[in-house]
Amino acid sequence: MIKKIKVIIIIIMTFCCVGFSYLSLEVFEYPSYFPKPIYDLIDKPLSKQKIELGKKIFYDPILSADNSVSCASCHSSYNAFAHTDHDLSHGINDQIGTRNAPPLFNLAWQSSFMWDGAINHLDFQPLAPISSPLEMGSNIGSVVNKLNQHPNYPKLFYEAFKDTVITGEQVLIALSQFQITLLSVNSKYDAVRQGFDVFSEQEKKGYHLFLEHCNSCHKEPLFFENKYENNGLKVDTFLNDFGRWNITKVSRDSLKFKTPSLRNLSYTKPYMHDGRFNTLNKVLNHYSNEVVLNNNLAPSLKKGISLSAEDKVDLIAFLLTLNDQKFILNKKHKNPNIYP
Repeated sequence: MIKKIKVIIIIIMTFCCVGFSYLSLEVFEYPSYFPKPIYDLIDKPLSKQKIELGKKIFYDPILSADNSVSCASCHSSYNAFAHTDHDLSHGINDQIGTRNAPPLFNLAWQSSFMWDGAINHLDFQPLAPISSPLEMGSNIGSVVNKLNQHPNYPKLFYEAFKDTVITGEQVLIALSQFQITLLSVNSKYDAVRQGFDVFSEQEKKGYHLFLEHCNSCHKEPLFFENKYENNGLKVDTFLNDFGRWNITKVSRDSLKFKTPSLRNLSYTKPYMHDGRFNTLNKVLNHYSNEVVLNNNLAPSLKKGISLSAEDKVDLIAFLLTLNDQKFILNKKHKNPNIYP
């Protein structure tokens, strides 16, 4: 059987003005072949009350200025918490953003967030979409005011934090608690790693191609690294997005974007930071034939990637083993108004 690593004590006891109360904490389990999480689960242990509160907030458009856009508007559970309706994210007043909304899973292993790494901690990541005029168009102070005046949220926050006044920090922590539970660890690849399944001959060929051409930037078992790479995309002159350079203003970071996970690719199209490719074939055609050479290009791409038509089919066969249907269908992650 797979060895699970358990983090967190199950129950702690707290004392309040009315006596003793119990706060149930969650066990965070992940496969033994995963690295240690980056998010600090010791100082910030997961609790059932905070997770459920974070889930409710995640699906509530109360975070936006006009109560029309929620986190789930751009991060659908049926698409591995990505957005597939259009290439670029949409915000309040149907405004169009500048990037494709990335999927949300295995976030405890990420050290930075956004395509350009503008945010360096999961607890602060929601501040970016909340304050963006193209997304939610609000601010954390306004969100807190609305939550404090809400008929139900004060009680829910008290149950989670034992505090009669809702704060911005509590909002952000609750969102993190829910998002950390979005674990994708049940793909065929994981079953093979655990000895419960085997790759077909085609998948095995694709796996070897992956190790040869892709693993340097999309390292298994997470299939991402906390790095930024220039992958030779032609610049979209309409968006004029220079990625990591927008944050650092360092020339070597020009056109570098965060390396995304390759898990759940069947559910997360379109691909790339601007959603320019809607099929995996087009992605592989880019890497084999269309990479634009430049000084900042990822080292693994400078000599080119030679893939035959058969190679592409085999590689895609392996990539499809990274799909996690159990994650997509997990009712624990769904809108609590639909799945109470």
